[in-house]
Amino acid sequence: MSEIGSNGTETKRLGRSTQAVKQGVKRSWKPVLLIFVLLLLLYYPIGMMMVHNVEDDTEFVPSGANVVAGGSHAVNMMAGLIDREINVNRWTANDPFFMPSSALDNMPNYQQGIISALARFSFELTDQIGRTRGSSQTDRDLQEAAGLLQYSGTKWAWDPTVSLLPTAASEEQYEKARASLISYNKRLAAGNAVFERRADNLLATLDRIALDIGSSTATIDKHIDENSGQIIDFHADDIFYGVKGQAYGYYMLLKSLYQDYEGLIKERGLINAWNQMLASFKSVIALDPFIVVNAAPDSQLLPNHLTAQGFYVLRARAQLQEISNILLK
Repeated sequence: MSEIGSNGTETKRLGRSTQAVKQGVKRSWKPVLLIFVLLLLLYYPIGMMMVHNVEDDTEFVPSGANVVAGGSHAVNMMAGLIDREINVNRWTANDPFFMPSSALDNMPNYQQGIISALARFSFELTDQIGRTRGSSQTDRDLQEAAGLLQYSGTKWAWDPTVSLLPTAASEEQYEKARASLISYNKRLAAGNAVFERRADNLLATLDRIALDIGSSTATIDKHIDENSGQIIDFHADDIFYGVKGQAYGYYMLLKSLYQDYEGLIKERGLINAWNQMLASFKSVIALDPFIVVNAAPDSQLLPNHLTAQGFYVLRARAQLQEISNILLK
């Protein structure tokens, strides 16, 4: 009997030990689970802060392989900006949901605004500046770059809405465009490509830029007309940063075009007008509110940042048209 009692006691002791171990395991997993949840909650905000970079440095200078001595300064700038946004800063507009940068919206819209300006200018390079006359053959590298820069900025390496197979990511296409621009500039430096520095080519380019930013002011005007005064407007900052990126892209290109067309600009007495136009673009770029507000235009308490941005864009457009008028004479 004593042996049976002893076994029973031992069994109870083992049962209590097993239960204690289980409770200990449960308790030990609680802090681990808590840490995991905290990390998950911090993953997006910390990741977003690490990646976010709206780089609007107007003193930016392209470097490395992007710069071809003897080539076009504007093409050097195009290659440098593409390189900076896809290889240095990281392209964010096509990031998938599981990456923290996918929750960003200001930086992606700003980057796409820059590329939109480069894409528009690439058409002018192909159709106007990079060929002798309208009837001459288009440059193969410029044509390639112009097509690639039209590619959507939101395409990731896999898009099931298009195909179950991998597809070309946006940054891959833009990298190819950069390579084509560098190739063109190398041929230009060697005397095997065309970069016309005629007044009519510059005039046509400025007119197209003026039309493009005019379209942006129409977008701003439409959004203000339909949505101003709303307490919450999640689309206002998308427009604001898209236009800011576009203005930055054009500012850097026009600043470089001054170097390419310096002789013509001085000959036509356009130095002051050109500098004033650049200053207006710079005013658009300088706008940097902590929160983009789309209050009523006549609000006494809150600003309307889209209205302020639209004013400077329209002023830059008017100054572009003034320069075009002088070039016509």
